Amino acid sequence: MGGYPASDYDPGYEWKAVALLSLGFGLVGLDRWIIAPLAPAIMRDLGISLPLINVLIAILGTTWGVAAVAMGNLSDRIGRRKVMLPALLIFSLASAFSGLAGGFTSLLLIRGLMGVSEGAFCPVSFAATAEASRPSRIGFNQGLQQSMFALFGLGIGPILATWLLGFTSWRGVFAIVGLPGIILTILLWKVIREPGQNQKTIGTPAPPTSIREVLMVRNIRLAMVGLLCAMCGIFVVSANVPIYLAEYLKLPSMQVGLVTSAIGFGGFVGLWMLPALSDIFGRRVMAILGFTGGAAFTYCFISLGAQPGYLFASLFGATAFSFGVLSLLTGPVAAESALPGMLSTASGLIIGVGEIFGGGVALLLAGYIIGTFGIQYMLYLALGGLMLGAVLMCGLVETAPRKRQKSPRWSEEAIADG
Repeated sequence: MGGYPASDYDPGYEWKAVALLSLGFGLVGLDRWIIAPLAPAIMRDLGISLPLINVLIAILGTTWGVAAVAMGNLSDRIGRRKVMLPALLIFSLASAFSGLAGGFTSLLLIRGLMGVSEGAFCPVSFAATAEASRPSRIGFNQGLQQSMFALFGLGIGPILATWLLGFTSWRGVFAIVGLPGIILTILLWKVIREPGQNQKTIGTPAPPTSIREVLMVRNIRLAMVGLLCAMCGIFVVSANVPIYLAEYLKLPSMQVGLVTSAIGFGGFVGLWMLPALSDIFGRRVMAILGFTGGAAFTYCFISLGAQPGYLFASLFGATAFSFGVLSLLTGPVAAESALPGMLSTASGLIIGVGEIFGGGVALLLAGYIIGTFGIQYMLYLALGGLMLGAVLMCGLVETAPRKRQKSPRWSEEAIADG
């Protein structure tokens, strides 16, 4: 359960696979979030309202969550390549074809298809990264992979979109950002191996068991609920902070943009660093630290007035810790806790719950809180989710290879203890 035999480790395959899979997940982030900076142009051209833009964003998250569960399990049964490569090609083409949409309905259907394909790519790519990695470097490699989502989607994406709009339309931008995924599909087709394909592939395939058996694993159940708590903090803050800064704190637009950029930069740092540090200090302690740090910085953010510098620093810290927990739970914790032959299923279940409930239900609840009590109170929902996550992670069983070697009490029976 978890971990892979170091005797079969192939360093050449590791760096090529991790590099390409990281780029792939970066393109997932870019294609998912490029719509946000393009929204004003899309609204003018298609004559749709801001609430409908939010619907376009929400449909992708919902279909992503459903697909992550179903396709993660499928890839454990038929192989990584048969799911991952078509998924990458489809979401890249869907991004390109978004520029051909003639109205809201057609764009909604395309975004829904994109969510299905990106949801299929996500857990399978996480599993492939784990299978390519040396056991002591799973956290580092999966953190690197997932950090590309924030870097490309929330960091580079807005800059790229505004630059491209200088000489093309929003339709042209969609076409351009879809092209790299088609090229990457070819490269992954040449590089990615199936588990157990040859002696140098990390991981030993085993007959897949049922989803019910995966849900019996203690760490998987905790990670599912924990990711919901993390997503509550991430999505509620990311979706509403710009409005909070502009409408409640009355910051000018330039300062709103500067402070909000902390989400992308903080997310990039946290997605990589927290799992990497967990290779050294352990998954459990870093999960607790991640939720606790996220809650502490969120509380600081709530307590501040119109002070852009301090707001940026506290938002950077809050998102770094929150995003870090996300990659820790969906990456190394899922990989090392999964039953044999069910690595992608475990990751898909955790991701699916987080996307559907943390990214869907939590946003609906935040909307109710904003409408009933005021926008400033939605931050307490994010704070509460992170605090609950810190408590839950106290029950997580350690899975990091280095910590398990030093502490024999972390047994596979304890991980699977229901």
